[in-house]
Amino acid sequence: MNLRVLGAVIAGSLLVMSAAAHADRLDDIKKAGVLRVAAFDSNPPFGFVDPKSNQIVGLDIDYARAVANRLGVKLEVQPTNPANRIAFLKSGKVDLVFANFTITDDRKKEVDFSIPYFASGTQFIAKKGTLTSPQQLNSLRIGADKGTTNEQQVRAQFPGATIIAYDDTPFAFAALRTGNVQAITQDGPKLVALLAKVPDKANYEIPPFTISNDYEGVGVPKGETRLLNVVNDTLKDLEAKGTAGQIYDTWFGPKSAAPLPRLFKIGDPQKS
Repeated sequence: MNLRVLGAVIAGSLLVMSAAAHADRLDDIKKAGVLRVAAFDSNPPFGFVDPKSNQIVGLDIDYARAVANRLGVKLEVQPTNPANRIAFLKSGKVDLVFANFTITDDRKKEVDFSIPYFASGTQFIAKKGTLTSPQQLNSLRIGADKGTTNEQQVRAQFPGATIIAYDDTPFAFAALRTGNVQAITQDGPKLVALLAKVPDKANYEIPPFTISNDYEGVGVPKGETRLLNVVNDTLKDLEAKGTAGQIYDTWFGPKSAAPLPRLFKIGDPQKS
């Protein structure tokens, strides 16, 4: 191989390497024409299967679709549960996580987060009269979704409680029904939605206290700054145009199955 040919080969290799270095997840999404999102399929109203369409719908799906529309690509939803959200993102199985995903310092070590688009607190469902104050938690068996901040907060704040971890909230509620646990914990909005669909809901209540203030964001792969910026810009625009409020009202508004006042808006300062 003469020097001219060798030089051309090296130059070509450098161009390929340079292109690879500048390629990122956002480029891959646009090239594929698909945004792959992990979302819940059994946790209304954030993500659940609509029995009429047999499609996953919910508040998280509406936000995910807005990002896909901004990118001009199709939305592909991958069902997930609390325990495998991070694994799906880190393995490249999905591009983003829209799954009632609470922002924590520990999780920030593994994934990046968008600005918050929803806020809630860790609350409980129990049979009426069973739970009236946080102090009682230390003497109860409590069902929690495995790998959630709800589980972690109860363990940290109430070391006397017996925590039974389940794969998802419906399983925990089934345990509450049978008496295997005396209360279950999740984010307040999710509990409101769950209880709204329970035929014997008159037997249960959500005690009027929370043990945390939690902010939820979109999970983004570490270092994908351009993709993160698109997500953040989309969320800010949705709030500015009033669309975020419309999405909220669809799932939590006065005419919804789980009415809950909207106390947090995208861009609000976070409170400790």
